[in-house]
Amino acid sequence: MGGSGSGSGSVKDVQSKQEHDNLVRSGAPVIVHFWASWCEASNHMDQVFSHLSTDFPHAHFLRVEAEEQPEISEAYSVSAVPFFVFSKDGKTVDTLEGADPSSLANKVAKVAGPINHGEPAAPASLGLAAGPTVLETVKEFAKENGPSHVDNKGKPGVNDALKGRLQQLIESNPVMVFMKGSPDEPRCGFSRKVVDILKEEKVLFGSFDILLDNEVREGLKKYSNWPTFPQLYCKGELLGGCDIVIAMHESGELKEVFRDHGIPSDSENAKVTEAGSGKGGISESTGLSTTLSSRLESLVNSSPVMLFMKGKPDEPKCGFSHKSVEILEQEKVEFGSFDILSDEEVRQGLKVYSNWSSYPQLYIKGELIGGSDILLEMQKSGELGKVLAEKGIIQKESLEDRLRKLIASSPVMLFMKGTPDAPRCGFSSKVVNALAEEGVRFGSFDILTNEEVRQGLKVFSNWPTFPQLYYKGELIGGCDIVLELKENGELKSTLSE
Repeated sequence: MGGSGSGSGSVKDVQSKQEHDNLVRSGAPVIVHFWASWCEASNHMDQVFSHLSTDFPHAHFLRVEAEEQPEISEAYSVSAVPFFVFSKDGKTVDTLEGADPSSLANKVAKVAGPINHGEPAAPASLGLAAGPTVLETVKEFAKENGPSHVDNKGKPGVNDALKGRLQQLIESNPVMVFMKGSPDEPRCGFSRKVVDILKEEKVLFGSFDILLDNEVREGLKKYSNWPTFPQLYCKGELLGGCDIVIAMHESGELKEVFRDHGIPSDSENAKVTEAGSGKGGISESTGLSTTLSSRLESLVNSSPVMLFMKGKPDEPKCGFSHKSVEILEQEKVEFGSFDILSDEEVRQGLKVYSNWSSYPQLYIKGELIGGSDILLEMQKSGELGKVLAEKGIIQKESLEDRLRKLIASSPVMLFMKGTPDAPRCGFSSKVVNALAEEGVRFGSFDILTNEEVRQGLKVFSNWPTFPQLYYKGELIGGCDIVLELKENGELKSTLSE
C-alpha cells in the first residue's frame, strides 16, 4: 500500500525525523498516523485518516511507517499500531491507540477544527466524506478484532510453533540483537548504531538478520509488542530499540544491566562476578549523606518484602521488573514497591547503598536478595519459598480462601448489613428477627465494613444481594427464602439437619 488511500493526496508520507520535527515546530495542527503494512487495522484506519485529511485542510496529516522510521516511533514510545499522535503549537496534545474511527474523528476535530468558515467541526463530516461503507467496515473490524494492540500476554497472531522458534532465537545468546543485515554489514543506520554500542560495551552478542526471514520479522513485532528494528534482548528480555539502547549506553545503565546479568566482557572472557549481596560497605567512603542513607534504610525496611523497580506493579516499565512482579505474585506474597524512575536520588543512592548497580532490586526484611535473575533461579529451586517462610513472611490468603473461612466460622452464618443488634437495612433486620424467633444461634459478618468481602461474596456464591444466610458452608439464600422457610415451619429443621 504505497500512497494514501485518498486521491486528494493530502496525506503526506514522512521520510525523516527532521521533516516531521519541522512540521510540528511550525505550530500548525499535526496528526501523525503510525502504521505498518502487515497490520490490517492500519490499512482500514488509513482510509478514515485520508478522508479526514480532506475535511480538515488546515492541518497536516502525516503517515509514518513505524518500522521504517524507528527514530520517530521511539520518540513517541509507539509499541503498537495503528497509533495516532496529535500535536498543536509545537506540543503533543493527545494520542490514540487502536482502530477506533469515531475517537479519531473527535480528536482530529478537537485539534484541527473548527474549520475556518466558522462552521462547527462536526465529526459527522467524517461520515459524509468517508461514506458509510468505510465506516461500517472499520467498525466491524474493530468489533471483531478489538484494538489491534499487540497484547503481550496472549501474544495473538503468533502461532505456537513460531512462538517456540522466536523464544529459542531470543534465548540463543545471553545478548541477542535482531537487526537489518549482519554486525559486519548492517543494512540500516539504526542497526549499525546498536552494533557499535555493543562493541563499545565489549560484550559478546548473537545477531539475527531479519531481512532474511520475513516470518521472524513479522512474528517478533507481535511477540514482543514492538513494531520496529533493531531490537536488543538480554537474557530473553527485550531492552528496546535504537533510541533506548543509546540512552542506556550514555547513562551507563547498559553496562550495569550486562554486569548484573553476568554478561562477560569480551576482553575478559570470564563471567563477571555478581555484585556481593548484603550491604556492600555502607561506609563513610560511599559518599552518601546521612540523610539519604537513613531515607534509603527506612525505604528498604518499609515493607517486609520490598521491590525497587521501574514503574509500578500493575505497570512495570521494563521486562526485568515485570518478571520480578510476576514471581512475587506467583509466590502469593504481599510486597511493597518503589518506582525508582520517579526519584533520581533514590535510584542512584540505592546502587551505592547496596552495592548493586541495576534494577529491579528485591529486599526481604531489609536484606538485599538480588535482581530478577537471582529471583528466577531461587524460585525454580524452591529456595525463594524457603527464605520467605524462614523470615516469617506468610503467603497472602486468596480472597476465596478467606471467604471459605468466614463462611465456615459458624455452622449458621449470616452476612448482613450492620450487626444483629443494629441492622442497617430492613431485609437484614427481618432475617435477624426470624432467626431469633426460632431460637437459632448464628454468627454474623457486617459486609458494610469490608468492600472486598462484600463484592467477593456476590461472585463466590453467585448471589448478588444481601443478606445471605449459610448453613455448614452452603448458601441457603436471602431474605425471601428465609422468611418462606419460617412461614412453612422449616427454618429450624433446615438449620439443624
